[in-house]
Amino acid sequence: MKLDAILAGLVLAVACSGGQGSKVTPTTNTAPGDSTGSTPPAPVDPQLAARTAYSNPGGMWMPGQMLLPGHAAAFTRLGVKIDPRKLADPLSAPLGAIVRLNSCSASFVSPDGLIVTNHHCVQGALQMNSTPESNLVENGFLAKTRAEERSAGPAERVFVAQAFTDVSEVVRSGLDKIADPVARKNEVEKRIKQQIAACEKDRPAVRCNVATYFRGGMYVLIEELEIRDVRLVYAPRRSVGNYGGEVDNWQWPRHTGDFAFYRAYVGSDGKPADHAATNVPYKPAHVLKVSDQGIRPSDFVMITGFPGRTTRTKTALEVKHDVDWYYPYYLELAKQRYAIAEAHLKAPGETAIKAGVLKQKVQNGLEKIGGVLKGLTSSDLLQRKATLDQQAKAWAAEPGREHHKAAIAKLEQLILDEQRTALADYERSAALGASSLLASALDLTRWSDERTKPDAERKVGYQQRDLRTAIAASKQLTKQYDATLDRAQLRLALVRALQLSPAERPWLPLLLGAKASQKIDEALIDKTLDGWYRTTKLEDVKVRLELLENGTAAKLAASKDPFVRAIQRVWKIYKAEEKRADARTGELMLVAPVYADAMREVLGGLLAPDANFTLRITYGTVKAFKPSEPPFTAASQILKKNTGTEPFDAPQPQLTAIQAKQFGPYAGADGELPVNFLSDLDTTGGNSGSAVLNDKGELVGLNFDSTIEGVASDVVFDGATTRKIHVDVRYMLWMMDKIDSADHLLEEMGIRPRL
Repeated sequence: MKLDAILAGLVLAVACSGGQGSKVTPTTNTAPGDSTGSTPPAPVDPQLAARTAYSNPGGMWMPGQMLLPGHAAAFTRLGVKIDPRKLADPLSAPLGAIVRLNSCSASFVSPDGLIVTNHHCVQGALQMNSTPESNLVENGFLAKTRAEERSAGPAERVFVAQAFTDVSEVVRSGLDKIADPVARKNEVEKRIKQQIAACEKDRPAVRCNVATYFRGGMYVLIEELEIRDVRLVYAPRRSVGNYGGEVDNWQWPRHTGDFAFYRAYVGSDGKPADHAATNVPYKPAHVLKVSDQGIRPSDFVMITGFPGRTTRTKTALEVKHDVDWYYPYYLELAKQRYAIAEAHLKAPGETAIKAGVLKQKVQNGLEKIGGVLKGLTSSDLLQRKATLDQQAKAWAAEPGREHHKAAIAKLEQLILDEQRTALADYERSAALGASSLLASALDLTRWSDERTKPDAERKVGYQQRDLRTAIAASKQLTKQYDATLDRAQLRLALVRALQLSPAERPWLPLLLGAKASQKIDEALIDKTLDGWYRTTKLEDVKVRLELLENGTAAKLAASKDPFVRAIQRVWKIYKAEEKRADARTGELMLVAPVYADAMREVLGGLLAPDANFTLRITYGTVKAFKPSEPPFTAASQILKKNTGTEPFDAPQPQLTAIQAKQFGPYAGADGELPVNFLSDLDTTGGNSGSAVLNDKGELVGLNFDSTIEGVASDVVFDGATTRKIHVDVRYMLWMMDKIDSADHLLEEMGIRPRL
């Protein structure tokens, strides 16, 4: 079935009125902070009232879904200049300039492969290039010449989209005729691997993947150019890029310069290549025009990027379990991991740098999940989810839909079965993944096991095509690994597992190599870990790479390394649990898509698939929480906020320039320099670094955060509380022009330095 045929079946009804019967007073269409009336009035904007009244219904839309007529109607009503049909083509401008990093979104902004993203998205690259004597995480970095640009690490990637093909029919055809759920799951994997192999055949520069949508109801083959030489170009100081730190995280107002730049390099032949001095900048087919003209309250804006995970197509049963158990349990663990990072912030050597990066990462998740839990339990969102769930079931129960009704009943039974062992499954998984060395040992064991099979029969992720990526990750681990932090996190996971009954954790004594008579307690864990970290050889990248590239089952079984031996002892249990999970996955393949179908029917077609790190579009307006509040913050507010101590410790040159109001052409009509702004767009993790575009498709900001009030929209979208926080491009340009002397980068982006 063609992708456009599937999308044509969706019906969109975009709400463009204030709704709720409330009267909305339009705001004046002025620049940030402009409230004095001292400047000439702006030209009459006939669509301003419609944009001011616009109530975003949510939706992270696949590009093909922009063909639906509801989007065209909304764009016309809002006065949008760009044709939504142009956004349906992900390979043309402006979407063709949007790229995916390993964990963030980014955009090409020059013909020479210059890429803009968030400051927090380059933390790994900063840490990779830092030493105790030169802490780039703290001090920032600017390459004055291209020769000075530094590798972001062997594992960093830039993925540039090349093609999208619907393969749903190929992957799903006849699955209901396969009785054994494990065989069904394996057949789907086989078909996916066949699609990927055909896509990549004789094209080493292309990386292909099959993404799933609507809980497995749709499969799309995505071709991407995989650029392997990514270099750090510019990142402001931490006191700019992470201004406000944990205090301001997820909060408004914000004054954070969360922006940074990479550059993509390829071989002299124009094809992707490993990092080398002879490589040259990549020449993208499309680049975003960077606008220095700014935006105003109620202006149309859109984001295109790669949102990570949402759970809006979960059942009410699944959401209730998350609220009752998973979220509180995750928060407890995150607090303990945060304490580990905080305890090592003043440790010697590079441990302190790595602890700081870990702390920022853990804190971000800790606060977000806490916000999701609060948002779901302190509002009517759970009731909305329950109501939609009941409507979906009622639709499925209508005469002639016996298959749908039975499928949803089966789905709920599978969910209940999974929830019964959720605690034990979580702790086992957490323990095996808590340590980089233990996770490496598990990965090496898997590679040795899969290597005995023909390449086409190996598990996804362990074929020959995946070896290069695995090698790069192992090399990157060398710089990211810290024995002190690694041991502390593994100890935490093993101690937490002690709360389980012995029957729920048969893997724990095996992992520790305990004798039948030994008591499994914290003392044994400490003694065991002391021995492991004292004698392991896996810290040596040469040892890891030898086992990764040439390891066999015999070599792994004969290994004396304590981490490898530990995994060998639990391997049978691990495989048995994996087979149990595979059976559940195989069952879900037949029934989970039916629930998504029912949701779509009930919503009259108004259903974008859950986020899955694939290209999406969301649009809305520049909007504060209240019409009386400005949606922008200004640089002058930094002077009042600054204390001189972290996290409110802006660099002195910046403070001096703000005090003197040396904003030049980057100021608004009132003379203020805009820093951050709010919108009602629909984003989530993975959208970090996403381009915020105006109605011409020009770059006007970068997405970097959400307000805590709206993070529960990952589960149930709520336009009234959802606000996203963006860096205003004018603040970024001002920092580059006035403060950090990055004139050469401005000129490369087509901006004339003026300060």
